[in-house]
Order: sequence, then structure tokens, then C-alpha cells
Amino acid sequence: MNSLPAYSGARISGCWTLRSDGSGGGDGSLDRLLPSVSTGLSPRKRTTSQCKSEPPLLRTSKRTIYTAGRPPWYNEHGTQSKEAFVIGLCGGSASGKTTVARKIIEALDVPWVVLLSMDSFYKVLTPEQQILAASNDYNFDHPDAFDFDLLTHTVRKLKQGKSVKIPVYDFTTHGRQKEWKTVYGASVIIFEGIMSFADKELLKLLDMKIFVDTDSDIRLVRRLRRDISERGRDIEGVIKQYNKFVKPAFEQYIEPTMRLADIVVPRGGGNMVAIDLIVQHVHSQLEERELSVRAALASAHQAQPLPQTLSVLESTPQVRGMHTIIRNKETSRDEFIFYSKRLMRLLIERALSFLPSQVHTVETPQGEDYEGRSFHGKRITGVSILRAGETMEPALRAVCKDVRIGKILIQTNQDTGEPELHYLRLPKDISEDHVILMDCTVSTGAAAMMAVRVLLDHDVQEDKILLVSLLMAEMGVHSVAYAFPQVKIITTAVDKKVNDLFHIIPGIGNFGDRYFGTDAPPDWSDEDMDEPSY
Repeated sequence: MNSLPAYSGARISGCWTLRSDGSGGGDGSLDRLLPSVSTGLSPRKRTTSQCKSEPPLLRTSKRTIYTAGRPPWYNEHGTQSKEAFVIGLCGGSASGKTTVARKIIEALDVPWVVLLSMDSFYKVLTPEQQILAASNDYNFDHPDAFDFDLLTHTVRKLKQGKSVKIPVYDFTTHGRQKEWKTVYGASVIIFEGIMSFADKELLKLLDMKIFVDTDSDIRLVRRLRRDISERGRDIEGVIKQYNKFVKPAFEQYIEPTMRLADIVVPRGGGNMVAIDLIVQHVHSQLEERELSVRAALASAHQAQPLPQTLSVLESTPQVRGMHTIIRNKETSRDEFIFYSKRLMRLLIERALSFLPSQVHTVETPQGEDYEGRSFHGKRITGVSILRAGETMEPALRAVCKDVRIGKILIQTNQDTGEPELHYLRLPKDISEDHVILMDCTVSTGAAAMMAVRVLLDHDVQEDKILLVSLLMAEMGVHSVAYAFPQVKIITTAVDKKVNDLFHIIPGIGNFGDRYFGTDAPPDWSDEDMDEPSY
């Protein structure tokens, strides 16, 4: 499995596409998604969120990547309050379902769309079935050929906003590849397959059902071209399979399900009138599901005592002295970085004291036993909220040997004021780890909540998450603690106020700009920064 477990597949006009041949993809690295920043200029110009006047696209030599973010899919309580909108596309083999799906995606023009193919969910064949398949005598067009249990479970989890693993089916070997693809973060799911309407439980998950109706002669020609060029079949074998299995299956299992469709699309991807009607309906559904999290956070949890899950570093003369230096607007960048790093090291050491430990007895060089303590868990993983949270990674690496690091990019939408998830890179099997979530400042808590929600969606246990931040506002502390009462919060200081621009008062300024030496726009606010300083 790729070490970047989010968003596997080929990205097409803002969607992530899973194809059973495994040909989609790319390395998925963060460097490929983010434009390079020149280091020859000082100070550098900072990166801000995309606005409507700028196309949210990032072009590389090989592909175009949609960089618009995913808005909140949860409420101020931290629980999911909107599900992904699921479109089911059914039709005969080679009817143009994938073409219709891509036309819908292009016309929708919204980010975070997953195109899921039913071809990924063929059952693993037994040795006897493998022999039949090799001679084109196995029926791949029968409902029994599909793993509906896995398929329904996968679509349900995706609809609920969870991270899922998708099998990759190899039509040459008629088996699943060893490495599965991981998909997460869909606002719209387009699920296509010949048996999309064949299972009652699966039908319940579909918000819109579309049947693509294409002439049988056209479908046969398309199938001949595809199976010969893409799947290595010979023309006699394709025709034999079509007459023996494909045509009868369409008449018996597929065509009768047309009555279940909300919309029938004749002529497939060329029917733009039908596609436009579909897109209008989906847009109206998405508008009804929009959430406003930040406004709810700003008005909630006021005048309450600080939660017991909060741990504030003791305000010793040393700690207070370092705060005096980094809060001073006259402090040079070099001194700001130096004393910030000192505080980060103290903060990380404090956070590690909350990890579970067990008695561990060792023998000293003098031959005597020493009863000490050791970490009682599988692994420790650090996850930084870009960009300011990334500055805390060296402190974590300095005290945790071989620690794994993940990254989450959250930006503010300048039009809505809401946090949006743009990208994440999380280590494999993070669900088994204790996670130290790092951000430098937390104001309203909106970005921190989104980051915690992402971890929970990847099956990290809530009581194994530690949120560490140099400076927090009381509002942010309350927001995170109220939504996620088992998350431990560790900081070096808590300021009482947040102003109308959501700046922490008295605060520290924009940490990322001061640390990296970048320029903020004249009308900057914490909400506009590419590091989440909510």
C-alpha cells in the first residue's frame, strides 16, 4: 500500500477515480500537489486560499489537479452532520457509464468527488473458476460474480465520510492486486457498474439512480474494442463471452432494473440535456447540506471553566520570559525562531508525559536492577497542520526516535470564512497509533476540530489523540474539548480573548509569517492564512 493513504487514484477535473486496472494514480506526494516556493526571495510572499476569481487548478506536466478544499462535514459538536451525496449509475456493459460519470463531474465543477467502479469488487476466483475464466467460460456478468457485502460496506463508509480501502481487480489474472487503494473525503460519490441496482442494501445508499440506455450494437462494438486493446482478449473469446453471458445477463438482470432509475439517459455521454438536469439537482442537494461551523463555534461554550483535558505548561520565569520575547512585535526573526523552538521542545516533552507507560526493569552497568518506565503502545505518530504546525516537527523528532510524521493542509475559504481540507498525507495503519497533532496557534478551534475529525475518520481512537499548540484562546480550547472530550490538549499558554477578526488577544501575531519571514496581505486575518490559526 502506498504510504500516502489518502486520495489514491487518478484525479480528473476535481475527482478521484478508482479504476480496476490500477492505471490511475501517481505518487501522491505532497511535493507534487503544492507549488514549489522559491528560496531566493526575502521576504517571501505567502500563499492564501483560492478565491472565485482564480481557477482552483494546479497544473503539472502530466495532469491537472483540483485544489479547492473540502468544507466541514461535521457540526460544532464534532459529529458528522452531512453525508456524501451518492449517485448510482447502472447500464449494460460498455454502455458509456464512465463517460456519463465524467461528464457529470465536469459539469458539477465541485471538488472532492469520488468515481467508484463496480469492477473493483469482483470476487476472488477459485482455481477452478480461474480455469473457466481463462477459456471465457466464467460468467462475470452474473450478480454472484460481485462481492456485494464488501461493496455495500465500502459505499456506506464512504457515504459516512470515513476512510476506506478499495480492492484493485486485475482482469488479466482475474484476481485482486496485493495493494489496495485508500480513498477518503468524498462530498459526492459516483458509483457505476452493470449491477449497481441489483442489491437491496446497496440501493438504500443511493441518493440518485441513473440508468444509461445505449443500443446493444454500439455496446458490443465498444466491448470488442475495450477487451481486445485493454484486457488482452482475442476477438473470438470476446464474442463467445458476449453471446454466452453478457447479452443474456443484460436481458435477465440489468435491463429490468431500469424501472428503479430516477433518470434514464439515452445515448450515454452525448446527452448533455440529461446531464445538465442531473447536475442541477445535485447542486441543489449540495446547497441544502452546507454547514457553518465557525459561526457556531464563536457563539458557543463561553464563560465556562477550562476543561480537565487541558494541560498548560507551568508558567515558570523561563517560560514566561520566552513568551515575552516571542510576543514582542519588535523581536527579530532569528530570536523569534530560537525561542519558539525552545518552547516547542518543552511542549513536546510535556505532551509525551501523557502517553501510557508501563513498569520496565533494566539492569544497570553495576549489575543492579532499576525499575523504570517505558512507552506502552504500538507507535507514536506526529501529524502537523500545515504550514505553522510543521515547525514543531523537529522538536518531536528530537525526542522521539524514528517517529512517523503525517501532514494535513487546511485553509480558510475567503468567501465563506469556513475551514476547508485541501490535502493530507498520513502514515500507513495510523489507526493503531498514539497521535500527537501539532499546530502553533488555535483561536476558534475550527481547523483543529477539522484535523481531529480527519484522524477519527481514519479510525484513530479519540483517547489516543494529543493536540499540542504553543498558544491557544479559551474559545479554541472549549471548542475542541466540547466536541472531542477524550482528546488531551497541551499548550504553553491560554489567552482569554479573540477579536472580531478571530485574532488571539493579546496573542502572538501570525506565527507562520513571523517564523518563515513571509508577508501577510494588508487586510490579513488569521482566517486567511494557510496555516490554521483559528
